[in-house]
Amino acid sequence: MESVIITGGTGLVGTALTRLLLERGFKVIILTRQPEQNNNPAVTYAHWDVNKQTIDVAALQEADYIVHLAGANVAGKRWSNARKQEIRDSRTQSSELLFRSLQQYPNKVKKVISASATGYYGSNKQHPFTETDAPATDYLGTTTVAWEKSIGQVATLDKKLVIFRLGMVLSRDGGALKEFYKPLRFGFASILGSGDQYISWIHIQDLVRLFFNAIVNDKLEGVYNAVAPQPVTNRELILTMARVAKGHSFMTTYVPAFALKLIFGEMSVEVLKSVNVSSAKIQRTGFLFSYPTIGEAMEQLFSS
Repeated sequence: MESVIITGGTGLVGTALTRLLLERGFKVIILTRQPEQNNNPAVTYAHWDVNKQTIDVAALQEADYIVHLAGANVAGKRWSNARKQEIRDSRTQSSELLFRSLQQYPNKVKKVISASATGYYGSNKQHPFTETDAPATDYLGTTTVAWEKSIGQVATLDKKLVIFRLGMVLSRDGGALKEFYKPLRFGFASILGSGDQYISWIHIQDLVRLFFNAIVNDKLEGVYNAVAPQPVTNRELILTMARVAKGHSFMTTYVPAFALKLIFGEMSVEVLKSVNVSSAKIQRTGFLFSYPTIGEAMEQLFSS
Protein backbone atom coordinates (compact mmCIF):
# COMPACT_ATOMS: atom_id res chain seq x y z
CA MET A 1 0.00 0.00 0.00
CA GLU A 2 1.54 3.30 -1.09
CA SER A 3 1.34 6.35 1.19
CA VAL A 4 0.46 9.94 0.35
CA ILE A 5 1.24 12.86 2.62
CA ILE A 6 -1.29 15.68 2.37
CA THR A 7 -0.53 19.11 3.78
CA GLY A 8 -3.69 21.11 4.34
CA GLY A 9 -5.42 17.76 4.49
CA THR A 10 -8.23 18.90 6.79
CA GLY A 11 -9.39 21.61 4.36
CA LEU A 12 -12.04 21.45 1.65
CA VAL A 13 -9.87 19.93 -1.08
CA GLY A 14 -7.77 17.81 1.28
CA THR A 15 -10.83 16.16 2.81
CA ALA A 16 -12.28 15.27 -0.60
CA LEU A 17 -8.90 14.01 -1.85
CA THR A 18 -8.45 11.85 1.24
CA ARG A 19 -11.78 10.12 0.53
CA LEU A 20 -10.76 9.38 -3.05
CA LEU A 21 -7.31 8.08 -2.10
CA LEU A 22 -8.79 5.74 0.51
CA GLU A 23 -11.29 4.42 -2.06
CA ARG A 24 -8.37 3.67 -4.40
CA GLY A 25 -6.37 1.78 -1.79
CA PHE A 26 -3.81 4.38 -0.68
CA LYS A 27 -2.74 5.19 2.85
CA VAL A 28 -3.04 8.87 3.76
CA ILE A 29 -0.82 10.80 6.16
CA ILE A 30 -2.14 14.23 7.08
CA LEU A 31 0.39 16.76 8.32
CA THR A 32 -1.13 19.07 10.92
CA ARG A 33 -0.16 21.15 13.93
CA GLN A 34 -2.70 19.26 16.03
CA PRO A 35 -2.63 15.53 15.27
CA GLU A 36 -5.81 13.69 16.22
CA GLN A 37 -6.91 10.13 16.78
CA ASN A 38 -9.17 8.32 14.33
CA ASN A 39 -10.52 4.83 13.82
CA ASN A 40 -9.35 4.39 10.23
CA PRO A 41 -6.02 2.55 10.08
CA ALA A 42 -5.46 3.90 6.54
CA VAL A 43 -5.36 7.52 7.80
CA THR A 44 -2.75 8.81 10.20
CA TYR A 45 -2.08 12.30 11.49
CA ALA A 46 1.49 13.49 11.87
CA HIS A 47 2.83 16.69 13.38
CA TRP A 48 4.43 19.58 11.58
CA ASP A 49 4.78 23.22 12.52
CA VAL A 50 5.54 25.64 9.72
CA ASN A 51 6.35 28.51 12.07
CA LYS A 52 8.90 26.40 13.94
CA GLN A 53 9.98 24.63 10.73
CA THR A 54 9.58 21.18 12.28
CA ILE A 55 8.16 18.00 10.75
CA ASP A 56 7.57 14.36 11.73
CA VAL A 57 10.54 12.75 9.99
CA ALA A 58 9.15 9.21 10.31
CA ALA A 59 5.98 10.26 8.47
CA LEU A 60 8.04 11.92 5.75
CA GLN A 61 10.10 8.78 5.30
CA GLU A 62 6.98 6.63 4.98
CA ALA A 63 5.55 8.66 2.09
CA ASP A 64 5.70 7.77 -1.58
CA TYR A 65 4.00 11.02 -2.69
CA ILE A 66 3.32 14.46 -1.25
CA VAL A 67 0.29 16.59 -2.09
CA HIS A 68 0.92 20.12 -0.89
CA LEU A 69 -2.30 22.06 -0.25
CA ALA A 70 -1.35 24.07 2.84
CA GLY A 71 -1.95 27.81 2.89
CA ALA A 72 -4.06 30.42 4.70
CA ASN A 73 -7.48 31.09 3.16
CA VAL A 74 -7.10 34.01 0.73
CA ALA A 75 -10.73 35.07 1.20
CA GLY A 76 -10.95 34.29 4.90
CA LYS A 77 -10.35 37.84 6.20
CA ARG A 78 -9.89 41.38 4.94
CA TRP A 79 -6.47 42.03 3.50
CA SER A 80 -4.57 43.99 6.09
CA ASN A 81 -0.82 44.16 5.55
CA ALA A 82 -0.38 41.55 8.27
CA ARG A 83 -2.97 39.25 6.68
CA LYS A 84 -1.35 39.56 3.26
CA GLN A 85 2.00 38.60 4.76
CA GLU A 86 0.37 35.64 6.52
CA ILE A 87 -1.15 34.41 3.24
CA ARG A 88 2.21 34.62 1.51
CA ASP A 89 4.27 33.12 4.35
CA SER A 90 1.88 30.22 4.89
CA ARG A 91 2.57 29.11 1.33
CA THR A 92 6.26 29.85 0.91
CA GLN A 93 7.40 28.77 4.38
CA SER A 94 5.49 25.49 4.23
CA SER A 95 7.05 24.80 0.82
CA GLU A 96 10.50 25.64 2.18
CA LEU A 97 9.95 23.22 5.07
CA LEU A 98 9.04 20.40 2.69
CA PHE A 99 12.03 21.12 0.46
CA ARG A 100 14.57 21.27 3.27
CA SER A 101 13.15 18.13 4.89
CA LEU A 102 13.30 16.18 1.65
CA GLN A 103 16.82 17.46 1.13
CA GLN A 104 17.98 16.63 4.65
CA TYR A 105 16.41 13.24 5.41
CA PRO A 106 16.59 10.00 3.40
CA ASN A 107 13.17 9.33 1.84
CA LYS A 108 11.39 7.50 -0.97
CA VAL A 109 9.14 10.33 -2.20
CA LYS A 110 8.73 9.99 -5.97
CA LYS A 111 6.66 13.03 -6.76
CA VAL A 112 5.38 16.25 -5.17
CA ILE A 113 2.06 17.66 -6.37
CA SER A 114 1.42 21.22 -5.27
CA ALA A 115 -1.53 23.55 -5.42
CA SER A 116 -1.08 27.01 -6.87
CA ALA A 117 -3.75 29.41 -8.13
CA THR A 118 -5.04 31.19 -11.19
CA GLY A 119 -4.27 34.34 -9.21
CA TYR A 120 -0.94 33.89 -10.97
CA TYR A 121 -2.53 35.60 -13.97
CA GLY A 122 -3.80 39.13 -14.40
CA SER A 123 -7.19 40.24 -15.67
CA ASN A 124 -8.51 39.38 -19.14
CA LYS A 125 -11.73 38.64 -21.00
CA GLN A 126 -10.86 37.55 -24.51
CA HIS A 127 -7.55 35.69 -24.67
CA PRO A 128 -7.55 32.63 -22.37
CA PHE A 129 -4.43 32.49 -20.23
CA THR A 130 -2.14 29.51 -20.78
CA GLU A 131 0.58 28.14 -18.53
CA THR A 132 3.31 29.99 -20.47
CA ASP A 133 1.77 33.45 -20.04
CA ALA A 134 3.57 35.97 -17.84
CA PRO A 135 2.42 36.38 -14.23
CA ALA A 136 0.58 39.41 -12.93
CA THR A 137 2.52 41.97 -10.93
CA ASP A 138 -0.22 42.56 -8.36
CA TYR A 139 -0.35 41.07 -4.86
CA LEU A 140 -1.78 37.67 -5.79
CA GLY A 141 0.41 37.43 -8.87
CA THR A 142 3.65 38.03 -6.96
CA THR A 143 2.50 35.82 -4.09
CA THR A 144 1.73 32.94 -6.42
CA VAL A 145 5.06 33.33 -8.20
CA ALA A 146 6.84 33.12 -4.82
CA TRP A 147 4.72 30.08 -3.89
CA GLU A 148 5.61 28.21 -7.07
CA LYS A 149 9.27 29.17 -6.80
CA SER A 150 9.49 27.91 -3.21
CA ILE A 151 7.99 24.48 -3.98
CA GLY A 152 9.80 24.36 -7.32
CA GLN A 153 13.04 23.65 -5.48
CA VAL A 154 12.03 20.01 -4.99
CA ALA A 155 12.68 19.44 -8.71
CA THR A 156 16.40 19.85 -7.93
CA LEU A 157 16.20 16.75 -5.69
CA ASP A 158 15.59 14.33 -8.57
CA LYS A 159 11.87 14.21 -7.80
CA LYS A 160 9.03 14.88 -10.17
CA LEU A 161 6.95 17.99 -9.57
CA VAL A 162 3.42 18.86 -10.68
CA ILE A 163 1.90 22.27 -9.98
CA PHE A 164 -1.83 22.85 -10.46
CA ARG A 165 -3.05 26.44 -10.75
CA LEU A 166 -6.49 26.08 -9.21
CA GLY A 167 -9.48 28.06 -10.36
CA MET A 168 -12.50 28.68 -8.16
CA VAL A 169 -13.35 25.33 -6.57
CA LEU A 170 -17.08 24.61 -6.56
CA SER A 171 -18.36 22.52 -3.66
CA ARG A 172 -21.45 22.55 -1.44
CA ASP A 173 -19.20 21.93 1.56
CA GLY A 174 -17.42 25.28 1.53
CA GLY A 175 -15.50 27.81 -0.53
CA ALA A 176 -16.95 30.44 -2.84
CA LEU A 177 -20.10 28.54 -3.83
CA LYS A 178 -21.26 28.38 -0.23
CA GLU A 179 -20.93 32.18 -0.02
CA PHE A 180 -22.67 32.72 -3.36
CA TYR A 181 -25.57 30.58 -2.16
CA LYS A 182 -26.22 32.49 1.08
CA PRO A 183 -28.36 35.29 -0.46
CA LEU A 184 -30.25 32.66 -2.47
CA ARG A 185 -31.58 31.18 0.75
CA PHE A 186 -33.59 34.40 1.03
CA GLY A 187 -34.58 34.39 -2.63
CA PHE A 188 -31.89 36.69 -4.06
CA ALA A 189 -29.47 35.78 -6.84
CA SER A 190 -26.77 38.35 -6.08
CA ILE A 191 -24.54 39.19 -9.04
CA LEU A 192 -21.25 40.90 -8.15
CA GLY A 193 -20.43 44.20 -9.85
CA SER A 194 -21.44 44.23 -13.51
CA GLY A 195 -21.41 40.43 -13.58
CA ASP A 196 -19.39 40.48 -16.80
CA GLN A 197 -16.15 39.35 -15.18
CA TYR A 198 -15.03 35.85 -16.14
CA ILE A 199 -14.56 33.14 -13.52
CA SER A 200 -12.39 30.11 -14.20
CA TRP A 201 -13.84 27.39 -12.01
CA ILE A 202 -13.60 23.64 -11.39
CA HIS A 203 -15.92 21.11 -9.76
CA ILE A 204 -14.29 19.67 -6.65
CA GLN A 205 -14.67 16.09 -7.91
CA ASP A 206 -12.77 16.95 -11.08
CA LEU A 207 -10.11 18.68 -9.02
CA VAL A 208 -9.42 15.73 -6.74
CA ARG A 209 -9.40 13.47 -9.80
CA LEU A 210 -6.69 15.73 -11.23
CA PHE A 211 -4.59 15.36 -8.09
CA PHE A 212 -5.12 11.60 -8.13
CA ASN A 213 -4.20 11.48 -11.81
CA ALA A 214 -0.95 13.31 -11.03
CA ILE A 215 -0.10 10.59 -8.50
CA VAL A 216 -0.80 7.57 -10.70
CA ASN A 217 0.25 9.02 -14.09
CA ASP A 218 4.03 8.84 -14.11
CA LYS A 219 4.21 10.99 -17.25
CA LEU A 220 2.43 13.97 -15.71
CA GLU A 221 4.94 16.66 -14.78
CA GLY A 222 5.12 20.46 -14.84
CA VAL A 223 2.54 23.24 -14.48
CA TYR A 224 -1.12 22.84 -15.42
CA ASN A 225 -4.20 25.03 -15.09
CA ALA A 226 -6.78 23.20 -12.97
CA VAL A 227 -9.91 24.75 -14.44
CA ALA A 228 -12.97 23.48 -16.30
CA PRO A 229 -12.95 23.83 -20.11
CA GLN A 230 -15.65 26.52 -20.14
CA PRO A 231 -15.08 29.65 -17.98
CA VAL A 232 -18.25 31.65 -17.30
CA THR A 233 -19.14 35.16 -16.26
CA ASN A 234 -20.15 35.84 -12.68
CA ARG A 235 -23.67 36.52 -13.94
CA GLU A 236 -23.88 33.16 -15.70
CA LEU A 237 -22.54 31.29 -12.68
CA ILE A 238 -24.96 32.95 -10.24
CA LEU A 239 -28.02 32.60 -12.47
CA THR A 240 -27.25 28.98 -13.34
CA MET A 241 -26.90 28.20 -9.64
CA ALA A 242 -30.18 30.01 -8.91
CA ARG A 243 -32.14 28.24 -11.66
CA VAL A 244 -30.86 24.79 -10.69
CA ALA A 245 -31.35 25.33 -6.94
CA LYS A 246 -34.54 27.41 -6.94
CA GLY A 247 -36.23 27.04 -10.32
CA HIS A 248 -37.93 30.40 -10.88
CA SER A 249 -38.25 31.28 -7.19
CA PHE A 250 -35.61 34.01 -6.99
CA MET A 251 -35.03 37.66 -7.74
CA THR A 252 -31.91 38.88 -9.54
CA THR A 253 -30.02 41.63 -7.74
CA TYR A 254 -26.69 43.37 -8.33
CA VAL A 255 -24.12 44.25 -5.68
CA PRO A 256 -22.38 47.38 -7.04
CA ALA A 257 -18.61 47.62 -7.18
CA PHE A 258 -18.44 50.43 -4.63
CA ALA A 259 -20.32 48.28 -2.09
CA LEU A 260 -17.93 45.38 -2.66
CA LYS A 261 -15.00 47.74 -2.07
CA LEU A 262 -16.54 48.84 1.24
CA ILE A 263 -17.13 45.22 2.29
CA PHE A 264 -13.92 43.59 1.11
CA GLY A 265 -11.44 46.45 0.83
CA GLU A 266 -8.47 45.62 -1.39
CA MET A 267 -9.71 42.05 -1.86
CA SER A 268 -12.62 43.43 -3.93
CA VAL A 269 -10.17 43.77 -6.83
CA GLU A 270 -10.03 39.98 -7.01
CA VAL A 271 -13.81 39.65 -6.72
CA LEU A 272 -14.26 41.96 -9.70
CA LYS A 273 -11.31 40.74 -11.77
CA SER A 274 -12.04 38.88 -14.99
CA VAL A 275 -9.86 35.78 -15.38
CA ASN A 276 -10.31 33.56 -18.42
CA VAL A 277 -7.96 30.57 -18.12
CA SER A 278 -7.40 27.70 -20.56
CA SER A 279 -7.59 24.01 -19.64
CA ALA A 280 -6.20 22.87 -23.01
CA LYS A 281 -2.85 21.65 -21.67
CA ILE A 282 -4.27 19.22 -19.12
CA GLN A 283 -6.87 18.03 -21.64
CA ARG A 284 -4.09 17.19 -24.10
CA THR A 285 -2.76 14.68 -21.53
CA GLY A 286 -6.00 12.73 -21.95
CA PHE A 287 -7.78 13.96 -18.83
CA LEU A 288 -11.56 14.06 -19.26
CA PHE A 289 -13.63 16.39 -17.11
CA SER A 290 -16.75 14.89 -15.56
CA TYR A 291 -18.26 18.37 -15.26
CA PRO A 292 -17.01 20.49 -18.18
CA THR A 293 -19.90 22.99 -18.12
CA ILE A 294 -21.32 25.10 -15.33
CA GLY A 295 -24.77 23.60 -15.92
CA GLU A 296 -23.53 20.05 -15.42
CA ALA A 297 -21.57 21.09 -12.33
CA MET A 298 -24.53 22.86 -10.71
CA GLU A 299 -26.91 20.01 -11.50
CA GLN A 300 -24.62 17.59 -9.67
CA LEU A 301 -23.93 19.90 -6.75
CA PHE A 302 -27.56 20.72 -6.06
CA SER A 303 -29.09 17.34 -6.89
CA SER A 304 -27.52 15.64 -3.86
